[in-house]
Amino acid sequence: MHLLDPDNARAVQDGERVCAAIAHLPDGEALHDWATRFALLADQTRLALLLCIHHAGEICVSDLAVATGVKDSTVSQSLRLLRAHGVVTTRRDGRTIHYQLTDRSLRGLLDQLPTPTVPASHH
Repeated sequence: MHLLDPDNARAVQDGERVCAAIAHLPDGEALHDWATRFALLADQTRLALLLCIHHAGEICVSDLAVATGVKDSTVSQSLRLLRAHGVVTTRRDGRTIHYQLTDRSLRGLLDQLPTPTVPASHH
């Protein structure tokens, strides 16, 4: 299948490679969705929260604040953004709200990050 636009063909050095590249580009909406996921991961606090939720499972704001060393208010603000983007979901238990990761794509990405070795005294 030839995917190359004839108007751009004059600048191409290897048409087969260009066609292979074009064939693997997602549509604009999917590309935007992935760019949004990567933008969410680009913030150190949000990435730390996502890693904690991913590895600890369902966890509340105060526990996330302790785990990350970030203020409760900052954790809550970051979690609101992650929830608005459908990355995490909540479960209420009385006055406590627990967060869990819902985005399977992000789970796969987070699995790729190396887990640091934690000294036994920190358990």
